[in-house]
Amino acid sequence: MRACLVYFLIIGVLPLQAAVMTTTPRWVPVLAPRSFEHYAAEFNRNGREEIINAIDNRSAWKWLRENTPLFESSDKEIERMYYFRWWTFRKHVKQTPVGFIITEFLPPVRHAGRYNSISCAAGHHFYEGRWIRDPKYLDDYSRFWFAAGEPRRYSFWVADSIRARTLVTGDRRLAIELFPHLSANFRSWEQSHRDPNGLFWQIDDRDGMEYSIGGSGHRPTINSYMYGDAIAVAEIAQWAGKPDESVEFRAKSAKVQALVEEYLWDPAAEFYKTVPRGDRRKPVDVRELVGYLPWYFNLPRPGREIAWKQLMDPEGFYAPYGPTTAEQRHPKFMAENPKQCVWNGPSWPFATAQTLTALANLLNNYQQSYVTKADFLKLLHVYTRSQQLKLPNGHTIPFIDEDLDPQTGEWIARRELHAMSEERHTAKGGKDRGRDYNHSTYNDLVITGFVGLRPRPDDLVEINPLVPEGEIEYFCLDRVRYHDRDLTILYDRTGKKYGRGSGLRVFADRAEIGQAPGLKRLVVPLPPKPVAVNPLEPFPAG
Repeated sequence: MRACLVYFLIIGVLPLQAAVMTTTPRWVPVLAPRSFEHYAAEFNRNGREEIINAIDNRSAWKWLRENTPLFESSDKEIERMYYFRWWTFRKHVKQTPVGFIITEFLPPVRHAGRYNSISCAAGHHFYEGRWIRDPKYLDDYSRFWFAAGEPRRYSFWVADSIRARTLVTGDRRLAIELFPHLSANFRSWEQSHRDPNGLFWQIDDRDGMEYSIGGSGHRPTINSYMYGDAIAVAEIAQWAGKPDESVEFRAKSAKVQALVEEYLWDPAAEFYKTVPRGDRRKPVDVRELVGYLPWYFNLPRPGREIAWKQLMDPEGFYAPYGPTTAEQRHPKFMAENPKQCVWNGPSWPFATAQTLTALANLLNNYQQSYVTKADFLKLLHVYTRSQQLKLPNGHTIPFIDEDLDPQTGEWIARRELHAMSEERHTAKGGKDRGRDYNHSTYNDLVITGFVGLRPRPDDLVEINPLVPEGEIEYFCLDRVRYHDRDLTILYDRTGKKYGRGSGLRVFADRAEIGQAPGLKRLVVPLPPKPVAVNPLEPFPAG
């Protein structure tokens, strides 16, 4: 009898033991959305809602919660600006008869195309918007440019931008669908803007960089964009099963690269510069911030990194509210000009975002000693603090506009428009034309630079935070939709903030897949894709 009792006790206990041993701990979300809702409430109070597009202020937090990654950091300036920039971005999501588009200005402006679209800012829209969870917004916007838009009205790195989005989503179908348009767009640029010497030319105004010191000609801008687009079209051609066109466009990219290196690199100035059109082929006498654009597309060969010593030089581009768009030692720097928008030195978020993206590429992909992670973080702080406005009552609020004085931080176009008569400023889009201006990235820089998630075409997760050891206590990027998985990336110096252990850690679909002891580069494989996952399933409000 005793033996039977022992037998039944053992048999009864075993299943329970097995269950205990195989049950995984319940996943507790790292960040709670309600912890950040106050940002949207603050921005709603600060900002007038005169023009309403697809998502009004009352719906702002719901949209942010459902569509954008959550972010927290011990650096509260960057955290606050992160939510402000998503709050402003959604203001520009516009429903049109042909689908959603993203606008640059909220009020209608004369130089825009259909539905107030402007191709000049669209590259930024794709880089920033690629982290939005619902694909319909950028799917529509991608198709818009070839159905109803004017992709060549201004310089626009459209193929590169669409490819860059696939590196986040992992979905190549739309890029393949648009391949005929992307290749045709490149050929149209060749017909209209390529000179017999093989270089592309552009008017500085059509780069969105009017009244520059360097002026028009064979500019680093358009040639870098065309290099990036050729690389992207070649890769998309390969995806589309068109190997001949892939080879053709790789050859085009190699030719542009060689010409940029031969003609736009000024060995005396150790910088990429504009070269006026014609037979002279002599670079202009000014270094301009656009000289860093080749690194946005990883164009330069090794050995050109010396150009970056100008970035943190107060006689070069560094300023309290910079970087400046022209070197400060030049005699025409910030020369008086009655226009609201000039590129002879003012700081532009447009250019700052491009430069920081290029700097992140440099720090990740090149060996050099001229700039460091500390410089990236310092400039990100400068950029963050530049995006503000001091109100008459002395209160300072987050704010984004067009161009600003690199020494004082005053918004220049806003100042000039407010000084005009109502008739004059109304003709230019209104005195508050630039409020919530959408012609730059910020959150893409936080995600790919500060946190360091480097989008890739394969199923590896690469993280390389551009933050020096000891400069940050913690950060967490949560609910990032990446290659059909939900990622959480966190750094906790002591392990006490999040209770998941110290150091850098990455989770995919709630399972930890990698860790590093500090702010180090981390490359780990993604787990297999889950079956039947709805990426648009609403997150809990808490």
